[in-house]
Amino acid sequence: MKEGKAAVIREKASPLAVETVTFGAPQADEVLVRIVGTGVCHTDMVVRDQGYPVPLPLVAGHEGAGVVEAVGENVRNLAVGDHVVLAFGHCGACGNCKAGKPGYCVEFYDRNFKGARMDGSQAICDHGGHELGSAFFAQSSFGTYAIATERNAVKIRKDVPLEMMGPLGCGISTGAGAVLNALKPHAGASIAIFGAGSVGLSAVMAAAAIGCTTIIAVDLHDSRLDLARDLGATHVINGGSADAVEEIRKLTDGRGAEFTLECTGNAKVLVQAVEALSIPGMCGLIGAADMGVAASLDMNTLLFGRTVRGIIEGDSVPQVFISQLIELWRAGRFPFDRLIKFYPLDQINQAIEDSESGRVLKPIVRP
Repeated sequence: MKEGKAAVIREKASPLAVETVTFGAPQADEVLVRIVGTGVCHTDMVVRDQGYPVPLPLVAGHEGAGVVEAVGENVRNLAVGDHVVLAFGHCGACGNCKAGKPGYCVEFYDRNFKGARMDGSQAICDHGGHELGSAFFAQSSFGTYAIATERNAVKIRKDVPLEMMGPLGCGISTGAGAVLNALKPHAGASIAIFGAGSVGLSAVMAAAAIGCTTIIAVDLHDSRLDLARDLGATHVINGGSADAVEEIRKLTDGRGAEFTLECTGNAKVLVQAVEALSIPGMCGLIGAADMGVAASLDMNTLLFGRTVRGIIEGDSVPQVFISQLIELWRAGRFPFDRLIKFYPLDQINQAIEDSESGRVLKPIVRP
């Protein structure tokens, strides 16, 4: 048992409460991780507002990084002292997991949004001894410690700054992986990325790294668009003052972009991302919308060879992809550190507010 702090969602759409809590011991296939930094992601806010109905009270946080302090009896590939990035939960046994597609695990929803271990138990109790949801994305890392499974705790090299590596477990790898693993544009390709938050800018960096020569970033914030240029975008469009589809066609000699990526979770923006495609072309959807949100597409737009596909967690195998992104960063080709601002855990609501307002791209809270 370990005593520490955690940020708890107690009520829908309410500020998180930083409380003294008790962390239990890891089960046989689990590890106890001392958290050094956890990224704040849009999905945390969606759950806070119950766009995804994860049971409350809950300790959220799903971009944790830290040091292994204890291991369960069946853990074989991790040891005390290892540096790890915490990714998403998956079973490791279904056909999709075995095929290298853990983001499409048949148990993905339960392992990430049930709010409890698969057996229904919890690993965190509040000061009154009441159980708190402790398995959000198989980690619940907005706290001093987190309990994760061996499968979603990814060992990384020790000579990189661990406190900034957490977002590689979800948001950063989602944007980069959507380009590198899912869309796979060829060198010289054109791509338009709708939404220049941390996920979209990760996609911009990945597109530049892979050799796309027309990289168009679309957003409503000029400051984000300026940063997009610095990170590899060849063109930027403020979607609030210009018709993004029309501008993308102008920039691609009237053809449209070969690839587009929707990173906002906005149904109208998805329609724009599809309409901005060339014939044929592929649109990747990674923006998280509330359950039940629908988008209306002209069937004839799709009839001419255009494709829309959803992308979960960047189509990545975390045990492989996180290390690849670290090596790209070390080589100076994926400067995701430029997106980050650190906050102490007791300022987590300020971090969330700054993220929602667009003032900060990727807050990281540190216990």
